[in-house]
Amino acid sequence: MPRSKRAKVVHLSKTDKKGKELNEKVHAGVQEAANSFASVFVFSVENMRNSYLKEVRAEFSDSRIFFGKTKVMAKALGTTPADEHLPNLSILSKHLVGNVGLFFTNREPKDVLEHFSSWSQTDFARAGIAATQTFTVPEGVVYSRGGELPIEDDVPLPHSLEVTLRKWGMPTKLVKGKIILDGPYTICKEGETLNSHQAALLKQFGVAMADFKIDLKAYYSAASESVTEVDAMEE
Repeated sequence: MPRSKRAKVVHLSKTDKKGKELNEKVHAGVQEAANSFASVFVFSVENMRNSYLKEVRAEFSDSRIFFGKTKVMAKALGTTPADEHLPNLSILSKHLVGNVGLFFTNREPKDVLEHFSSWSQTDFARAGIAATQTFTVPEGVVYSRGGELPIEDDVPLPHSLEVTLRKWGMPTKLVKGKIILDGPYTICKEGETLNSHQAALLKQFGVAMADFKIDLKAYYSAASESVTEVDAMEE
């Protein structure tokens, strides 16, 4: 019986090719940047959002950012004095742990540190993060901002959302075309880990609890061939 043309065997070597090419590209890019820029920072990201990372790339268009596999980036920098790309660069590789990236720039380290120490972007929380405040929707008609604004400055939620709110856990009901709560409903408490329904409700009421922030861990100076830990500077 002839084999079906649809039942093709896909060899793993073929599926790994693109990944290998990407790793090689990142490896070469990191080494090229190390030769071209005066400083390289290791940074981590809180509440990752691609849109905000794009903003950072645009603002620092004269610099380069790599955010990928830490093992590949560490290998490009060098992990020991014997294989480091530049003198003492392997010391920086030790900070490439977890969800971190590399930021290459010719700007003064002091200016970079000052910029990111005060820069953040607030966004809606996702499931899995801790609530930064307790948020309670008052009883009565449910308004679009959940009680954060005076009634005269707000508008009731459309009746079509009532089913969705109940699906997300709010004990609402429809009375004469308006969404009603018989009593106050606390969506979340400060410090509580949010689930998907809580995150959806907070977004519905326009409550943002996530700060996208870049934390600089350490940086390497090509001029001094040394690594400085940011935490040590702050202390």
